[in-house]
Amino acid sequence: MKLAVASGKGGTGKTTVSVSLAITMAQRKRVAFLDCDVEEPNGHLMLNPVLQHKEMVAVLVPEIDEQKCDSCGYCAEICAFHALAVLPGNTLVFPEMCHACGGCWNFCPKQAITPVDNYIGVVEEGRAEKVRFVHGRLNVGVAMSPPLIRAVKAKAKNDELTIIDVPPGTSCPAVKSVEGVDFCILVTEPTPFGLHDLDLAVQVLHQLKIPCGVVINRSDGLDLTVEEYCGRCKIPVLQKIPLDREVAEGYAAGIPAVLVKKEWGELFSELMDKVEEVVSS
Repeated sequence: MKLAVASGKGGTGKTTVSVSLAITMAQRKRVAFLDCDVEEPNGHLMLNPVLQHKEMVAVLVPEIDEQKCDSCGYCAEICAFHALAVLPGNTLVFPEMCHACGGCWNFCPKQAITPVDNYIGVVEEGRAEKVRFVHGRLNVGVAMSPPLIRAVKAKAKNDELTIIDVPPGTSCPAVKSVEGVDFCILVTEPTPFGLHDLDLAVQVLHQLKIPCGVVINRSDGLDLTVEEYCGRCKIPVLQKIPLDREVAEGYAAGIPAVLVKKEWGELFSELMDKVEEVVSS
């Protein structure tokens, strides 16, 4: 199973849930943890993996041969992402805007454009005890993360429970991270902001036709608005994680919730059982 852990906003506890779920389930089966929040990965701070492999990731960008280029402007005309600008006697390339579609180098009348590698980040892989760990780290200043997210997801194996820690929000990185998963856990909090952004995430998943369920984190027992929303949308509330100062202090020190409170292992086992029940129904 490929299981994504996402949220409409940051700070709801995605990593708390995904890391604790990975540690708990690794006692029962083979588990891989994929941190797709490549702009600011933090799963490694909780799992402390021993990283054994490192792979540079590149995307193709155009390189102009000024000897062949006659500044006809066709490449800039067909580029939907405005990654090229043609001036008299000079063609400018903006690699941070290029989506590597190949239009410019395939259709240049003078064959003056060649695709070259532009390195955007790295994928690192290792182990955190029983958990196979993979994450991506986007280079500073790189604006486009989906190609690196694809490279991280390519490390998934069919014989494992793959838990994907998704970037916050509902933009391209989050969409690319949840694409193709079997189920998505949406982590929310019982606040107006939490409910608002949960609704945005639910709308995205409905468009992608990905089944989902909700985990209410930092629950104080007064979660009626979130439960009413889930009832209206026919989304199961899979688990409520209590508001706990000791767990919060552990998180601040880089200690996963299930290691701060061993008894919470049962809580995350129940969460996985409910997910499997929903998926199989």
